[in-house]
Amino acid sequence: MDTSDAKIEFDDNGVCDHCRDFKANVEPNWHTDERGNAELERIVARIRAEGEGKEFDSILGLSGGLDSSYMLHMAVTRYKLRPLVFHVDGGWNSRIAVHNIEALVEKLGLDLYTEVINWEEMKDFQHAFFKASVPHIDIPQDHAFIATLYNFADKHGIKYILNGGNYSTECVRNPLEWLYYGTDMAQIRDIHGQFGTRPLKTYPLSNIFRHKIYLRYVRGIQVIRMLNYIPYTKEIAKKTLADEYGWEAYPQKHFESRFTRFFESYWMPTKFGYDTRRVQFSSLILTGQMTREEALKELEKPAYDPETIEHDIAFVASKLGITTDQLMSYHALPNKTFRDYKNQYYWFDLGARALKLLGIERAIKR
Repeated sequence: MDTSDAKIEFDDNGVCDHCRDFKANVEPNWHTDERGNAELERIVARIRAEGEGKEFDSILGLSGGLDSSYMLHMAVTRYKLRPLVFHVDGGWNSRIAVHNIEALVEKLGLDLYTEVINWEEMKDFQHAFFKASVPHIDIPQDHAFIATLYNFADKHGIKYILNGGNYSTECVRNPLEWLYYGTDMAQIRDIHGQFGTRPLKTYPLSNIFRHKIYLRYVRGIQVIRMLNYIPYTKEIAKKTLADEYGWEAYPQKHFESRFTRFFESYWMPTKFGYDTRRVQFSSLILTGQMTREEALKELEKPAYDPETIEHDIAFVASKLGITTDQLMSYHALPNKTFRDYKNQYYWFDLGARALKLLGIERAIKR
């Protein structure tokens, strides 16, 4: 991490606050040994017991990415859970993602439920974020994925959501100036109100209070991050999935979506100077899966493929129903941040600190 994170702080030894946060808050409380396994076994036993006699005992959102794919593999083969495999199609699935999802579901003998987001509404919503000129243009996708999954679980009385979030590959978080909270409804309504052209009649919406407080403490829906309790490393997971299912790896984390690939590899670095590989590599360094020297060498290369970027730009523009010139005109707009629009940052920050004090969340640096 470098000063592209405007709020980064270094101590007298040159160690940044991202690293200090990991050492102080995450590492001492992160157990993937017998302690973690015993705790996970207790959780799994409860899920199985409460799911007895039901068609499914949990729900698992499958994107086709590494984390959710490996979690599904472990949940079914090792822990004998019976999750409903749930996929949200926002219109941007890559060929590899489709292959990976089908490969796992077929070999494990599972049913796949796919919720398709209204494309015209999604497209207009994404246009609005481009016009707002903020870095976090992936919110229309992210919010749809989160809201749809939670809404489905609540509607069908599923009490356990298996989530692929983990410390092993995600212990360093993207700074808020890079990727803002995806469930800030004040921000969503402001940006869509200013730049959207059609109402979000069917697009799924869910505010932070609903899925962090109401669904959790009133409806009793719990999120289980299984990968935090077991040994989990990127390379071993990739090999296991490739050997067992013919799973194909992506060039970079989150590239199962063609929009996210374009957004993270090209749009953010060239428009804002934000390279999400710094966050991803920092996580791998802290968890012993990569050296700093290896990361710096990789960062010398552009995040996008120079030979195919023109094709990617043309594809995204065509998919959004605009010309490449119009898309690149958004690139030339003055850069904005989440602070330039209405937001609920105060409440998000307060909630994050409260969750940390209660021991529910460990890392807080963003």
